[in-house]
Amino acid sequence: MTQPIPMVELWRGERLESQHLGHAVICDETGQIVQAWGDPEAIIYPRSSYKMVQALPLIESGAADAFSLSEKQLALACSSHQGAYIHTNAVRDWLHDLDLSVDDLRCGPQKPSDKEAYHDMICAGETPCQSHNNCSGKHTGFLTLNKHIGGGTEYIEVDHPLQKAMRDAIEDTSQTDSPGYGIDGCSAPNFATTVFGLARSMAFFASASGRSDARSKAADRLTNAMRAYPEMVAGETRACTELMRAMDGKVAIKTGADGVFVAIVPEQKLGVALKISDGASRGSECAIAALLIKLGVLDANHPAALKRHNARVTNWRGVDCGVIQSAAGFPA
Repeated sequence: MTQPIPMVELWRGERLESQHLGHAVICDETGQIVQAWGDPEAIIYPRSSYKMVQALPLIESGAADAFSLSEKQLALACSSHQGAYIHTNAVRDWLHDLDLSVDDLRCGPQKPSDKEAYHDMICAGETPCQSHNNCSGKHTGFLTLNKHIGGGTEYIEVDHPLQKAMRDAIEDTSQTDSPGYGIDGCSAPNFATTVFGLARSMAFFASASGRSDARSKAADRLTNAMRAYPEMVAGETRACTELMRAMDGKVAIKTGADGVFVAIVPEQKLGVALKISDGASRGSECAIAALLIKLGVLDANHPAALKRHNARVTNWRGVDCGVIQSAAGFPA
């Protein structure tokens, strides 16, 4: 099958109101497909879902150890955070340790999605800066690696040694040559791959603890950091943080813009990747929850799961109007 399939439905009353179609792959440690839906070879931009892959050179190069990065900082390097104080303070402290400032970042300013931080900013008459950008942790990781290798300041250029290392990391772990790149929201190149390739990359991470090469050791450290500090990976109320907590830190998951979601399942040595074709996070969150339930790592009745899968739709008066659920046949 080469077309996206229905994965998520919204029912209002007795009528199907909308559908989210997409592609998904579960891959094992050998790089083989365990199960797939839609087109495994669909080419996508992983967006922020592969930040842990982008962080591999940070550890492999020796930069993480040279600057004594903590597990919490490694989780932040993999994050799409919401600009809460725990994120922005950590970024600024990290930059201070590097003798750098927010002006050295190249991700651009972004309004924080954390309500408390944004409210305080408005009351103080302040404007967002680059530390509030949801990718500022990743970019601070980039700056750490860049300082370690003595690279040029424009580390987001596609021909910069950092970005060449990132491309090598995704191509190696996915066993797929990237057909090209697009510029992400944070200005860094985002190297395209297939849904299958992205799942294979996640399976590389999921099975990394059983290998002793430098790349696998780095992958294992990053996976463990994400599982240990889910609040640094996203933040309160966010799907990544809430679902990782719901699974007691046994699984690492990461969202990406425009309907991408991945999961690293170490106990089963499985990698999961999905792409919702219309780019809706409502669809990708429901679909990843459905796949995690299928794999037996997420309790379908946990509040974090029910918030996204078989989620009741209510109106402003609290009246129950419908449900967001898996489409028929997914993930059978």
